Amino acid sequence: MKDWDAAYAQGQTPWDKGKAAPPLVEFLSKHTISGQVLVPGSGTGHDVRLIAGQGADVLGLDVSPRAHSAAISFKNFKNANYRIGDFLHLTDDLKNKFDWLVEHTCLCALDPDQRANYVQSARLAIKEGGYLLAIFFREVQAYDGSGPPHPITADEIQALFAEGFDRVTSYTPSEHYDCRPYGCEEVYLFRRCKS
Repeated sequence: MKDWDAAYAQGQTPWDKGKAAPPLVEFLSKHTISGQVLVPGSGTGHDVRLIAGQGADVLGLDVSPRAHSAAISFKNFKNANYRIGDFLHLTDDLKNKFDWLVEHTCLCALDPDQRANYVQSARLAIKEGGYLLAIFFREVQAYDGSGPPHPITADEIQALFAEGFDRVTSYTPSEHYDCRPYGCEEVYLFRRCKS
């Protein structure tokens, strides 16, 4: 597994664009995310602050102490909180707690053989009837299998989230970072159902 704290120490964080994910900005321009929200792999917290700015209580979870320090150094909303922790090994206080989980660059950062563990953690974290909003990397430019990031196919998404989640919608976002061409990301909205 990649040493994420070392990446922050060395300034090798190409995933951090200095602002919230454009597909998330686009989603929030049309929909509301409310209640208790978890952002796994939250890094320096751009997505956390965006969601908290609309009123939700948001927890950003990241394995890197340096990412955590950077996140709390920003001017944060009082309802934006951060914790150092491993999403794949949730503590009991994070289970069955969240109305929403917002995925962006966490799943693609994991080795593909860890994806089932990710989905299991998502099922544990989200309350029944809650939502998983995911921005998936469908295509990664010049991907040679080494990653991260690792792309994910529509078939893999379907297989991974078949148990415990109902797909509400999916679409290609109009908004994206300049370095991620239109079509390389896809937004999925799932609802947590009984497993």
